[in-house]
Amino acid sequence: MIARLVAIMARLRDPATGCEWDVAQDFASIAPYTIEEAYEVADAIARDDMADLKDELGDLLLQVVFHSRIAEEAGLFALPDVVAAISDKMERRHPHIFGDAANGGHQRWEQIKAEERAAKGAGGALDGVAVGLPALLRAEKLQKRAARTGFDWPDTEGPRAKIHEEIAEVEAAATHDEREDEIGDLLFSVVNWARKLGVDPEAALRRGNAKFEQRFKAMESAAGDGFAALSLEEKEALWQSIKRIRQD
Repeated sequence: MIARLVAIMARLRDPATGCEWDVAQDFASIAPYTIEEAYEVADAIARDDMADLKDELGDLLLQVVFHSRIAEEAGLFALPDVVAAISDKMERRHPHIFGDAANGGHQRWEQIKAEERAAKGAGGALDGVAVGLPALLRAEKLQKRAARTGFDWPDTEGPRAKIHEEIAEVEAAATHDEREDEIGDLLFSVVNWARKLGVDPEAALRRGNAKFEQRFKAMESAAGDGFAALSLEEKEALWQSIKRIRQD
């Protein structure tokens, strides 16, 4: 089945008979679509929509095939090389499953990953955390990497207190640049607190977004065409009413 998709992409990328848009793309131009498709997979999972998940996984797979085809045309690598590389990596990182090691699990996985980073010349604890990651996710990854070296709060009280400290610094900021800097520190601290509480901050924010969207749309539906003309006090009363209904 995968061979059919590979053949389709090769046809689309053919300079003579392919699709003009597909032929014009490169790694950089396709990268945003790859990120978007990964988020759409996560969205389908969050909505528990298995039919949509199937479609979105197909879209994400297409991105892998697309990148691989561009690389193949450049003489860099092809899809079989990508599959072989990840297969080798999974076996290498699970010696307790595929090798002779009696012990392993997640701790061994992390040790092997660290060894791989060191082999690539990425010896620092924070090296290798992709700059292109969404900021919220990258903040969490940076914190987890730092925590492995012992640079971490011992409990949830440290990051909680840090949030209050950062709020005060935001309020004391005198310029836009200072406020932006302090807001960044505040958001970073919130991610840290979430991590210490065992909460996935990305999933929590997606849930918060969905909750706000549902309640706001319910407000619009309840008020009809006159919603925009309502006063802020009337909108707040409507919001609280919708919130109570949603909680019941």
